[in-house]
Amino acid sequence: MIQFSNKKITVFQSVLFQTTSTVIELDDAILIVDPNWLPGEVQEIKAHVDAVQGDKACYLLFTHADYDHIIGYKAFPGAITIGSVALANHPQKEHKLKLIRDFDATYYVTRDYPVEFPELDIVIDRDGQQVMVGSTMLSFYLAPGHTEDGLFTVVDAEGVLIAGDYLSDFELPFIYDSARAYEETIRKAASILQNHPVRLLIPGHGQHTESRAEMDRRVNMALDHLKRMEQAILADDEQALEQLKLEHGFLSETTMECHQDNVRIMRQELL
Repeated sequence: MIQFSNKKITVFQSVLFQTTSTVIELDDAILIVDPNWLPGEVQEIKAHVDAVQGDKACYLLFTHADYDHIIGYKAFPGAITIGSVALANHPQKEHKLKLIRDFDATYYVTRDYPVEFPELDIVIDRDGQQVMVGSTMLSFYLAPGHTEDGLFTVVDAEGVLIAGDYLSDFELPFIYDSARAYEETIRKAASILQNHPVRLLIPGHGQHTESRAEMDRRVNMALDHLKRMEQAILADDEQALEQLKLEHGFLSETTMECHQDNVRIMRQELL
């Protein structure tokens, strides 16, 4: 379904994990971000791109290589691909593809395009790196912590920050890479909000926001959760850790496992 739309930006939202996909109509290019999940949802995104593309070049941006974010890669053949250097050099490419194949097999899903790991045309390897997409400048910032290969993208001309799996309205930190890096990335997001004219924040899961107060709330929510987890680990306070676990949205076996991963990774780094 379409979560947000204006004259240039359309944000699609999957029924699965509230995962977002974004299409931005630039002056002379189309930017597609993380097309996902189900075949019908990917087809809806593709139909929208076909309707607005005209003779513009297509650019396909991946915020990171979690399998839900790369699942629609080959639905857009010929697109110019963008991602981080850590995504380009991902050590578990075949594992990510196995997760897609297992998902499709479990739910009897068929796709009209092949399942492949993204091959990148444009590789981002440093903070502040800028790339011209047609006549529009994009600014990129490495965003490790959730995963090693995360990437923030700022489209100043449209006032957009594409945040990947950070700054959701309901998701607390899911740490698969590093707790320290996650905190640094959230602080980097705060700096981006200070130094770029961001009017629209689009997370990888959940709702967009046009409110600066809400953007700040999401930054503070993540930092507060990480700080309280650090204090609980240092104090060996299992009751406090249990409370942190219960604060996750959509409490489930998945969120409880992610919480345990958060604690394990932070404990290793602290102790």
